[in-house]
Amino acid sequence: MIKSKDPLDRLTPFGWRGGVAIVLLISIVSFVAAGYFTVYWRNADMDFMVIYNALAMNDGGAQAFFDHPAYLTILSVKAWFAGLHRLGLLDAWTLSAIPPASDRAAFDAAMTSAVHAGRVAALLTASGILIAFAALARRLVSDWRIAMLAVTAFAFSGGVQMHLRILRSEMIAASFCILALMLLIIAARRAGPARPLVVGLAALLCMLGLTNKVHAILLIAAIPVLLLPFGCETSASVAFWRTSRAWAAVLAAALAAIVAVTAAWPLLATGLAAVNAAGAGLKPLLLGRFGVYQVALLGVIAACMVLYARLWRVSAAETLAALLMTVAGASLGLLSLDLSYDLNDVVVVLNPLEKMITYVDAPEAAGSISGAIGLLLSGVLGVIRRYTFILQSSARPTVFLTWLIIPGIVVAIRRGERQTALQATLLMLAAIGIDTLGVRRGLKVEYFVFTDPLIVIAGMILLDRLIDLRLSRFAYPIGATLLVLHVAISQAEPVKMALKRQGPETICEWNGYYLPRLALPWCAPSGPSRT
Repeated sequence: MIKSKDPLDRLTPFGWRGGVAIVLLISIVSFVAAGYFTVYWRNADMDFMVIYNALAMNDGGAQAFFDHPAYLTILSVKAWFAGLHRLGLLDAWTLSAIPPASDRAAFDAAMTSAVHAGRVAALLTASGILIAFAALARRLVSDWRIAMLAVTAFAFSGGVQMHLRILRSEMIAASFCILALMLLIIAARRAGPARPLVVGLAALLCMLGLTNKVHAILLIAAIPVLLLPFGCETSASVAFWRTSRAWAAVLAAALAAIVAVTAAWPLLATGLAAVNAAGAGLKPLLLGRFGVYQVALLGVIAACMVLYARLWRVSAAETLAALLMTVAGASLGLLSLDLSYDLNDVVVVLNPLEKMITYVDAPEAAGSISGAIGLLLSGVLGVIRRYTFILQSSARPTVFLTWLIIPGIVVAIRRGERQTALQATLLMLAAIGIDTLGVRRGLKVEYFVFTDPLIVIAGMILLDRLIDLRLSRFAYPIGATLLVLHVAISQAEPVKMALKRQGPETICEWNGYYLPRLALPWCAPSGPSRT
């Protein structure tokens, strides 16, 4: 058998399905080697917070963690614990099933089993998202080998490799929005009778992402602008949307939107009520009123959809149907908060920027225009330092992709591929912008999951249009080196956490607030404990 000299063939030797399977297998091996067996309190922030809430809710109690607010993560772990218990695989599935802290051996054993179960839930969540990413990546580009490289880059990005072994809110929040973006790019490039339904599904995913972490609002705000240059000759509305029958579909979309908004209206009114927001410790961001920028964001989304329709010959009927399905999808996503209703969840989700302001390292400065500009500039500088890797290293292998993407954008412009260059540029600017705001929270490895996929998608679409670059004699050594570095660096933080020698004492700084009914054996009593 003659071996192919094509670098893409050599970099993807296992084929499409085999390649995805190998990526999953390596991730599972990494999870077992540096994750599953790590001492149960090592990643207590947020493992303990999520697990505590799942245990309390399975005991008939209420959710207590509302910071951002990890809603779907907590509900999924709650259901996972209950399911394992029904199968006889988990005894420590409720708070009352956890032995008292005075019985250290029994407490450690119970918490270890609960944390192990939670880590398996994290692995399953990440694996499901990876498979979904792979399915959509395959449809984004014309060459499956490019999609396979993108799947590898996504799977072994610093954020994903951390999230597949710990319980945090970012994985679901960011990934749902990224999957929505990928769905919309596919729909933007290829028209069809059901395209408004895809838009509605994307809106549903974005709102579900927002219910899990308020930081998703940054991705949601970027998506409408990112989609504008992704039209092409096949983006124009199909014949159905240019006939009189299309208005019947618009009427159906209008009915769906009315029903969904009517059902979600009590949540909207409750979450945006000034008395409720103030009671949650939030202050209005603009004009002294809550709800101002939320309405403005809706206007931006609608304006971008209309502009896209004008640029790429989308009919008025299809545009209106898509707008209505966006409203319906977002409203349905918001209704998920009724699965386990709590006023604090509703307030936090509907006032995401007000909540985010409370996280920054200088909230007083963020409250003024000059202070906000200063924070923004320092954030940009921090991102540039991190993207160089040399000035500030991190467990983020995707920074090496930027070293190829930026020159790739220049090459695309010089070749006349201006639309592709614009697509990649906007994706990179979105990544830089979101990372800039993340610097105010230290831009921890867990936050990379919000922006690494944008960088990966930018690289994917560039390589798809500049496919002939693979014929360069440097293509294979550069590609192989990047793959090795990518996988190796992605394991740095997990290995560091597994080998860390620090004890659990730092948990005592916040356990009284986040775990009010769970006394810990290494912490002095700081408030009401479980009886």
